Amino acid sequence: MHEMIGRLSGILGISEARGDVVDWEELARSTGLRVPADYRDFVAVFGGGELNEYLAVRIPPAEGRPESRLLEGLGFDPREEPQPGGGAGAVELSEEGRLLPFATTINGDVVFWICDSLDPESWDVVVFRRQVPYGTARWRRYGTGFGEFSPVLWTGRCPIPSATTPGTFPRTSTGTGGRD
Repeated sequence: MHEMIGRLSGILGISEARGDVVDWEELARSTGLRVPADYRDFVAVFGGGELNEYLAVRIPPAEGRPESRLLEGLGFDPREEPQPGGGAGAVELSEEGRLLPFATTINGDVVFWICDSLDPESWDVVVFRRQVPYGTARWRRYGTGFGEFSPVLWTGRCPIPSATTPGTFPRTSTGTGGRD
């Protein structure tokens, strides 16, 4: 298990995998989409759904699971090599870029991977913030992947400051996509 997913599991008090079973090889074969290993670990432990009544994580298609919306945001062919858009390895931060949404917040923010490589282990997280003060950029790129990004949401250092003040979001749910 990815180290940061293990830490997140400890923070949320989850001692065993209660997530969703996904055939990752079939997903890659049928769609061309491969996702980062830390995300696969997250899905196995927590599954899709809402964590801490704050962040809703999407998963690949799974029967009877409303969180099975990961492929809805796939607006590019993951088999094709990304084309730089204005510099070495640059990806335009807009809905037209090679962005794959994997989570949303209660504030309407959307969390994406920047799919600027065929190697999903190199994908950074980027957030589109719906509510920002005037003159503040709506897009924020984090120089980290899913595993390093996600635990800070539950340690009181929220990297998506919209309408929620860091450290003030609810801590009543333990996660697991509503399967507590």
